[in-house]
Amino acid sequence: MAALISTASALPADVIDEGRALYNRSCTTCHGLNGAAGDRAPALAAQREYLRTSEEDIFDAIRNGILGSLMPASTLPDADIRKVVAYIRSLRAPASQAPVAGDISRGEAIFRTKGRCIDCHMIGGRGGLLGPDLSNIGAKRSLSVLRNALTQARPNTVRGFKAARVGTAEGTVLTGIVKNENNFSLQFLDADGGLHLFSREELKEITYQERSLMPDDYDRRLTATEMQDLLAFLSRTVRPKELE
Repeated sequence: MAALISTASALPADVIDEGRALYNRSCTTCHGLNGAAGDRAPALAAQREYLRTSEEDIFDAIRNGILGSLMPASTLPDADIRKVVAYIRSLRAPASQAPVAGDISRGEAIFRTKGRCIDCHMIGGRGGLLGPDLSNIGAKRSLSVLRNALTQARPNTVRGFKAARVGTAEGTVLTGIVKNENNFSLQFLDADGGLHLFSREELKEITYQERSLMPDDYDRRLTATEMQDLLAFLSRTVRPKELE
């Protein structure tokens, strides 16, 4: 089991909550609710590189607007702008740096039992191989990304984890993921964890699924409390620095 580091948040929960309310009241004419994309402005919580990342840069963009763009100067008091900045930074920060409600111990139990996450994902060298290793997920993904991964369908595009069905020339049919492939061979991990290396001549067909193997219904298969506990566990799953 990977060590869990309950990282103290640099972004106070009460300030973030006030910033969220101010943002949703003042900024969503252009930007979408809760950091989503709006009709006239981009998402502020998307997985992409941002030109303005520091607290002061974001503050300046809100207070003074952005020259040459549709972004106007804000009429909010500076203290309120600081709260909006804290909220925006929380959307982009790794989950380990954000305040997350929930019981970490119960979340770990859900990960291993009811959620069956351990069947496909590995943490600290233990678990399945059909999904990415999650040993450092809290330091690599934001809380919103973790939540979306559990509740939104994903295209089957992640290299090394593309869900597929293969049929061999001898009539064997396997389901699982394509780990590696080139013009001459294909490395395939089946649903039971068996690793196969096929030459192209050995394969009769390869059918890629439209969606990844990752379930997208955890908000329905878990209660609201269980879902929050699972998010708390994942957000604090961080690899010790000496192992990085």
